[in-house]
Amino acid sequence: MAIEAVLFDLDDTLIVDEAVSRQSMESTADLAAKTAGANAARFFQDSSRIGRSLWQGAPCHSYARSIGISFHECLWGKFEGGSSELTALRNWAHGYRVAVFAAALREQELPDDSAEQLAAHFQSVRRRFQRLMPDAVETLVRLKKDYKIALLTNGAPDLQREKIAASGLGGYFDAIAVSGEHGIGKPKPEIFHILLRQLGVEPLRAVMVGNSLERDIAGAINAKLAAAVWLRVPGAEEHAEAKPHHTVSGLHEVPPLVAAL
Repeated sequence: MAIEAVLFDLDDTLIVDEAVSRQSMESTADLAAKTAGANAARFFQDSSRIGRSLWQGAPCHSYARSIGISFHECLWGKFEGGSSELTALRNWAHGYRVAVFAAALREQELPDDSAEQLAAHFQSVRRRFQRLMPDAVETLVRLKKDYKIALLTNGAPDLQREKIAASGLGGYFDAIAVSGEHGIGKPKPEIFHILLRQLGVEPLRAVMVGNSLERDIAGAINAKLAAAVWLRVPGAEEHAEAKPHHTVSGLHEVPPLVAAL
């Protein structure tokens, strides 16, 4: 069967996510060193460890995990929306952000009165540092000549839409599905089928490209797409049993691969 559509993940597929989050945490650690006398390297490690631990113990962790909201995103997302889940996450997140940096300061027996400033700094630089993955625009331009292009991303509705707007990529997509807008996320096949119905394309005529074995690749296989293409991003690999049909090391490899299917 001829391929009609190519679906893309967003974070660490079309835009840089993990590296930008680490860069933002490093910048916050540098500010902690300047304003509170913290050891920056230790502050970075403690903030990351504490942030992940508090996120995993949060009352809204199950919801956040189900739609793909990471602990880093809880440090800067606005989580706008009227649902009970988003309201609970929004109410929890502000205190969480301050608590993470306050605890990291206390780990070094330093006053924690600058934690609010550090939390605001992380939110500011995380937005400012966002950037595209190499060859993102060129790849979408090449593919759009011959295929329908769609975006399938896990995360909070407003945060993912904010990222899309900041990326400048929104106009390339024939359809977009954000897990938080549907209450279901990858790797469940239903979210793939929702997006494919918007495109009017059958699963066996679609290809998924993403960096997550657990969510993108396993989800594409669950949804019975024609091919699951894993974009291997150094430093963002994860342990998962899902086996991609194809592996690429850069987005520039995707158009000729799809053309050969």
